[in-house]
Amino acid sequence: MARGGQGLARVAVVVRAGAAPMWWFGVFAAGIGVLLPGITGRRIGVMAGAALFIIAAGVVAYLRSGRYTALAAGPARAGRHDVLQDRAVTVRNWRRGHRWWLLLAFAAALGSSFVVPAAVGLLLAGAGTGLRLKAAWLGRRERADDVLLWVRVDWLGPRSGAPVGKPVKAYRTTGIAAGDATPGGARRRGDVLV
Repeated sequence: MARGGQGLARVAVVVRAGAAPMWWFGVFAAGIGVLLPGITGRRIGVMAGAALFIIAAGVVAYLRSGRYTALAAGPARAGRHDVLQDRAVTVRNWRRGHRWWLLLAFAAALGSSFVVPAAVGLLLAGAGTGLRLKAAWLGRRERADDVLLWVRVDWLGPRSGAPVGKPVKAYRTTGIAAGDATPGGARRRGDVLV
């Protein structure tokens, strides 16, 4: 980084990065699982999966929300020489760091369909929904405070996915128009990046 600046990634983008792959892997696994009768039968599998979906979405959405709130309570302003990481780079780093976990979760969801059809796939989809809800909550907070929250890239851990991990001491802020992602981590309109 030039002149002592730090690389910064958007907190909401890091949170949101896993939502889409978890959702789609979960939906795909559940769709295949519905085709299998399983040991418990389709009806029980889908009902159990619906309950797991709701539970997973709620748990993931509220998990460590106190830590997010504490870190967002007193952030420092980003410095002039800090480098704001593009949304696409943050998403790519998260997905590369978690690709084997995602594939393992997908394989487990498919395999479990021989016992409880669709249940684990819906659990995975629920976790993705929970991440989307958490990113939306962060976005509402960013809009209310009229700032965007950033975290140092070197504090995100080896898989680039721990915005509230132990190494994270504080967040930094910029104005609402900085970077290429809206509050909540969505792509700004007109951008062509993923």
